[in-house]
Amino acid sequence: MAAGGAGAGSSAPTGFGFLLPTARQAPQVEAFLDELRLNGFVEGKNLVVIPGGFEATDDNLVERAAALINAVPDAIVAGPAPPLRALQAITRTVPLVGMSEDMVGEGLVASLARPGGNITGRPSARSMRPLPRLSASDPMPYSSLAMHSSSAAPCNLPP
Repeated sequence: MAAGGAGAGSSAPTGFGFLLPTARQAPQVEAFLDELRLNGFVEGKNLVVIPGGFEATDDNLVERAAALINAVPDAIVAGPAPPLRALQAITRTVPLVGMSEDMVGEGLVASLARPGGNITGRPSARSMRPLPRLSASDPMPYSSLAMHSSSAAPCNLPP
């Protein structure tokens, strides 16, 4: 089954493979497909979910990874690290969307900002640390340079 689609506006369906230990009906899979729907990709219309990659186990990862690659998907969603590694071993061209705790720490990508290779994605919500929040009392950079004059001249801040 060759998907070979070119996007939401294409007449050919976009083929997505999944290599995950979860079932097709898992909340994270449904959430991912919901986001695709919001962006114009509708399963059965212009999106094909390539079968065979759900409920993957360590015993069948290599076989399932090969079957997904042979189906010529447009992208594969995979995770955690073992399914990603199985796919990484057999393709450098099919885009892989990683769902893993720490893709940098696990050596799957060089960095989240510049992953390199064919893996992209983001860490799962459980592994994401909260970003620091600024309060009104925190010093703001260049706050002393605010324009207080009556002139309409632009304020030139240093780079």
